[in-house]
Amino acid sequence: MRNIFLKTIGGMALAVLLMAMVAPIWVSGQGGGGRLEGTWNVQVTIRNCQTGAEIRTFASLTTFMFGGTTLDSTSGIPQAQRTPGQGVWSHSTGDTYRFSFKSFNFDAGGNFTGSTKINHEASLASNGMEFSSAGTSEVYDPNGNLIFTGCSTTTATRFE
Repeated sequence: MRNIFLKTIGGMALAVLLMAMVAPIWVSGQGGGGRLEGTWNVQVTIRNCQTGAEIRTFASLTTFMFGGTTLDSTSGIPQAQRTPGQGVWSHSTGDTYRFSFKSFNFDAGGNFTGSTKINHEASLASNGMEFSSAGTSEVYDPNGNLIFTGCSTTTATRFE
């Protein structure tokens, strides 16, 4: 019984030691420039992918959380037709970050019509109070088939 107890304690100590060694690496990869963490007022501009011409602009609210997860709510599509976006973000290098999130789409009758995945690269201003980003949106049908790819840019300021 004593040997089993000692083996269990030893295994737990090893696990704690490994977590202590790996956690700083993981956190620096996700939040390593954790300066993006927080909630942001975002202006999204949908663009023509070929010309870059503005199609329309709307407001969103995006939160980048410690550990690398993100939430997004938008005024661009009625909430009854889109779930909030849920996803991940990571620090790339310097003041550059990447984020992506996915939301589910519905028609006016409440029927599931597929999903949208947003992928962006963001540049944080040196003061840490603003960022801009550019990327794509991929729209999928209910079976997961890609049916459309669009382009967008954003500008954002910290929500305070």
